[in-house]
Amino acid sequence: MGPLIVNGIISDNTNLFLAFLIGIGFGFVLESNGFSSSRRLAGMFYGYDTTVLKVFFTAAIVGATGLLFMSLFGWIDLSYIYINPTYLWSTIGGGVIMGAGFILGGYCPGTSFCAASIGKLDALAFIGGMFIGILIFAEGFPLWEEFYNAKFMGAPLLSEVLGTSRGLLTFLIILVALGMFYLGEWSERKFARSDYQLNQK
Repeated sequence: MGPLIVNGIISDNTNLFLAFLIGIGFGFVLESNGFSSSRRLAGMFYGYDTTVLKVFFTAAIVGATGLLFMSLFGWIDLSYIYINPTYLWSTIGGGVIMGAGFILGGYCPGTSFCAASIGKLDALAFIGGMFIGILIFAEGFPLWEEFYNAKFMGAPLLSEVLGTSRGLLTFLIILVALGMFYLGEWSERKFARSDYQLNQK
């Protein structure tokens, strides 16, 4: 909960309890949007179902707009928000590996647990593969440690990189999201499959 703990507003135990409730809510939202279906998730890459794009773009613009307005009203200090440091080459490499796994398996780490919670065996296999990958990465870390730490860039903000204000950047992201929503609708019509229903779960 970030600033709530730093400012002593809530205890560590309360933070863990809230995280537990948020996790349940997040899983509920994933399942409600059909993210436990590997066909729905893989459909993003084949163009016949862009629900993933719509849900995550919606989450991004709601979160960004909410934080922006809360900071303007003095309800939150954005300097308290932790930003993961950027290691450019390992970020790109990890993105390629995860993207390939997403296409092949139809799940990302979060959605695989969502699907496993309702008993899907392909998700359990995916989770098993994920833990094998974690083991290989951890045990073989000395072999790729140099690559992992290459091109360290600190924790730059996109607004700083582009030389613009946070407000303007948020507005531009909203415009991009609206464009992607339109593109998603077009893609679903263009690559529609007769054996697939968009409302399936």
